[in-house]
Amino acid sequence: MGNDRASSAGPADDAGSSEHAQDLVVEVGGWEHDCCGPAIERNAVIELSVYPWTGPDGRERLVEGRHDIGEAGTPVYQRVRGRVTNLHVVHEDGTIEAIARVPSGSALCGTDDGDDGHLETPWTGELIAARGSEFLVTLQQAPQVQQAQ
Repeated sequence: MGNDRASSAGPADDAGSSEHAQDLVVEVGGWEHDCCGPAIERNAVIELSVYPWTGPDGRERLVEGRHDIGEAGTPVYQRVRGRVTNLHVVHEDGTIEAIARVPSGSALCGTDDGDDGHLETPWTGELIAARGSEFLVTLQQAPQVQQAQ
């Protein structure tokens, strides 16, 4: 997947803060999401366990992890929390496309009676023909407020 961390240039909501809100792009998908990942909706406030990973292109990324496999070199997870501001599916050819929501893992696997796992565009609701199992979730984190000493 081609995206990594990005930061927004918008003003902080907190008058006492000298920091800006920060956007984090987290890669979600694969067998871990298929196993037990929940649906992810735009505008929801969520918390994810992530670990840094350096891809074959040399760029560091944040990847969601749901399972401690216990192998040597198991990543150290950290928790991130934020509002979902953008969602993309990563197609097999590496292109990305905006989507309305990330279906749950069980929906993607066809085992959710209430959700067929389809993908749709965020503003028109048109179905996206290609199915995907790799997603980019953009979280906007609240600005960090520095405490007066």
